[in-house]
Amino acid sequence: MIYDVIIIGSGPAGLSAAIYAQRAELTNLVIEKTGISGGQIINTYEVDNYPGTPGISGFDLSTKFREHCDKLGTTFITGEVVEFKLENDIKVITLDDGTRYEARTVIIASGGRPRHLEVPGEDKFSGLGLSYCATCDGAFFKNKTVAVVGGGDVAVEDAIFLSRISDKVYVIHRRDEFRAIKSSVNKLLANDNVTVLWDSVVESINGRETVETLDIKNVKTGESTNLEVSGIFIAVGYIPNSQIYKNIVATDDHGYIIAGENTETNVPGIFAAGDIRTKDLRQIITAASDGANAITAVERYMNNN
Repeated sequence: MIYDVIIIGSGPAGLSAAIYAQRAELTNLVIEKTGISGGQIINTYEVDNYPGTPGISGFDLSTKFREHCDKLGTTFITGEVVEFKLENDIKVITLDDGTRYEARTVIIASGGRPRHLEVPGEDKFSGLGLSYCATCDGAFFKNKTVAVVGGGDVAVEDAIFLSRISDKVYVIHRRDEFRAIKSSVNKLLANDNVTVLWDSVVESINGRETVETLDIKNVKTGESTNLEVSGIFIAVGYIPNSQIYKNIVATDDHGYIIAGENTETNVPGIFAAGDIRTKDLRQIITAASDGANAITAVERYMNNN
């Protein structure tokens, strides 16, 4: 079978695209790597900026997205894309189990993965006091001292979440102001058990069997300090999951697939939606918007080809 559209990824962009594809009566298939829909938002403790759902958890919101798709009859399969190629106008996708799928169009909505600090001790202590997901692992650090590294929305949200269960939260940020939205920053700074270490970076993560201390350096003064913590949560951005597509579509210097608001890439019939594409704002609402725009672009492509 040759599908009208195959959607790779089932975060907000992929799920939104699936809903619009079903309503447009396009034959479609959603490929998700883990078998769990939602992408990064399933790890978000509280979503307070998606219209109509104030205070909803990321897991609950993603569940609603998936239930909408299921109600419309969307077909999901689990697998990792290991090969992507073009055969004339047909897009051919091969999964890790060797299964091959063909489509007239493809929407790449495979998101990204957490960026690492690349410092000594990071690999050693992953899962042993070091985590990239506060809502996943924060409960293990109840009444303990922890550190969050980063200054964007995710880092600030993680620190707020941890401040509710941990005795002390250090926020380590290499700049002198946060990049996160003001309302979240104000909420963070209102917590008495939160201390922000401005202009600072982690130089090493230390311990015997688990994380015990961090070596911190002030980038302005050059002063180094040793910080005692039981855990460290790293939230310094994401790397787009675009490696397998780089030989097919154009990407920028950071690996994001170059595509505008219409989600069209430089290759006809291939579209990029959500966090994987070049854009100014990466939020749930913009990802969902991308999904809708992508299906509109798919229909336009198919009508002209």
